[in-house]
Amino acid sequence: MSHFHAVVWLDHAQARVFHFDRDSAEKTVLHGHKHHLHHKAGAIGSGRDPADAAFFAEIAHTLTDAGEVLLLGPGAAKLEFFRYAGKANPALEHRIVGCETVDHPTDGQIVAYARKYFHAKDRMMPLLAPA
Repeated sequence: MSHFHAVVWLDHAQARVFHFDRDSAEKTVLHGHKHHLHHKAGAIGSGRDPADAAFFAEIAHTLTDAGEVLLLGPGAAKLEFFRYAGKANPALEHRIVGCETVDHPTDGQIVAYARKYFHAKDRMMPLLAPA
């Protein structure tokens, strides 16, 4: 089944990708790196792990057929993925229509949030009149 809209909830450990329409949703779960980087006082560097390009590539691959994508997540991973898309997959970057902070919702809450988001977005789009 093919759906036009997709929503991705992601953090650095996991991505939940939903392709959906008004009546149905298909879920894919992807896993990123599972280790934590510990920062010691006085050490050089930010103490943050670099973005997981392989994880982001998997997410991008699952979004190949999506017409519009909404990114959700609690932290910086969603913004890092957006930057990754801009460099590695510009066609995907142009299909990302929103990026919002959402803590740790259930699957049903993610899909409901996205349906509401796209419903409002679609209502705000200007109607094109035939010439």
